[in-house]
Amino acid sequence: MKASSRKPARANGQSCTHNDQHSIELTPTADIKGLALGKRGEEAVWVVLMKWNNKGQPFGQIPALEDNDLTLFVSSAITSYVAEKFKETGAGLLRHKDLKEAALVKVWLEVKSQQFHPPMSSIVYQFYVAPTQGKTPDQAIIDANLVKLGQVLDVYETKLSSTKYLAGDFYSLADLHHFSYTYYFTKTPFASLINERPHVKAWWEDITSRPAFKKVAEGMKFGCD
Repeated sequence: MKASSRKPARANGQSCTHNDQHSIELTPTADIKGLALGKRGEEAVWVVLMKWNNKGQPFGQIPALEDNDLTLFVSSAITSYVAEKFKETGAGLLRHKDLKEAALVKVWLEVKSQQFHPPMSSIVYQFYVAPTQGKTPDQAIIDANLVKLGQVLDVYETKLSSTKYLAGDFYSLADLHHFSYTYYFTKTPFASLINERPHVKAWWEDITSRPAFKKVAEGMKFGCD
């Protein structure tokens, strides 16, 4: 299997490339794909016969994934496909060998999507994206969503007090899916929401210490220097 060549994605209207031979999409959803590929255990994070672009995306957005004659879009569908495709050689991100564990992974993927992501993405948008569009961040929106996010993180704190990771004592796609937006969030003045909850903080430090996370984080930023 050889590494695919990928077009540099546009983050805030700018084209960015990683400082190695492969380009990397610097958007929150695309960062997750890089991590899913990186968990194969390969030396290079950007591997497999897949191309990234928006050609097969009916809404004209990156990312879309092409794997031979298959075209996928939607972040969760792409990462689930990659995890399933390499389930025998990868990190078992879907826990396909255990029905109960697999069900718990799905539960926490839904929790992330329905409870965690809405307030988190609203904060990240206001803090990072709005200024690049000539807008002033709306502090009222930020404050309201900080309250909502805090309530969600209280649930996470309780859960993580009894298990090392969200779905259990095993790392899974449910944990991975939190990386991108949380990474950007921890660079804001509001990071105390993570740091003041000891079990959430420990979970976050654990998953971000992984080599694949560190590799992807090297290129994660809004815009280019």
